[in-house]
Amino acid sequence: MALIKTENLTLSYENMTVIKELSFEVNGGDYLCIVGENGSGKSTLIKALLSLKKPESGSLELGDGLKRREIGYLPQQTGAQRDFPAGVGEVVISGCLNSRGIKPFYSRREKTLAAENMERLGIAGLKKRSYRELSGGQQQRVLLARALCATRKLLLLDEPVSGLDPMVTAELYSLIGDINKSGVTIIMVTHDISAALKYASHILCLKSDSWFFGTTDEFIQSDVSDFVTGGSVNG
Repeated sequence: MALIKTENLTLSYENMTVIKELSFEVNGGDYLCIVGENGSGKSTLIKALLSLKKPESGSLELGDGLKRREIGYLPQQTGAQRDFPAGVGEVVISGCLNSRGIKPFYSRREKTLAAENMERLGIAGLKKRSYRELSGGQQQRVLLARALCATRKLLLLDEPVSGLDPMVTAELYSLIGDINKSGVTIIMVTHDISAALKYASHILCLKSDSWFFGTTDEFIQSDVSDFVTGGSVNG
């Protein structure tokens, strides 16, 4: 059963329709990249997936036992967030907050999960460092570890490599790919079409007046890929 399924989903932003009658589904283990021009509705769709935006019409459903609070989310960072005055360990374990209910303290299981995810992302040695003192790449690893504390099923990533240098970008993409191979489903918004073609199993391309959804191979063979890549994929 699909983790996420939309049928004829229509979304608006500031009283303007930005996505019309969108239908797609994401299954366990998929790696979906959402690409498209500015203003095509990518951010609005992210809000809908997080239940922060209600559809104008159509449906958006979660399946296979997935709950909205179990979606791990890595948003685009603002300048204020990059300067957040907290320890790395605190930031990572805060990913467990949605599943804790009203318990006043973190459990041993949650502390172990946070430690495991810091080890997994190669940041265990930064646990006591201040988040604001880290490099951009280190901060993204911290936020990715935090998102993993919230889920075992689905990560939603919004431009996770924005502003990073090429080497750090490649390292982060490799980590995300390994996470996907371990069984975690990935939905990633990106402007990096080359990375989408390299890593994604499926592509959702949003345009101002239409959309495309299919496997990466189907996308490459479609006319839509010329719109995104300027014809470089098909030559």
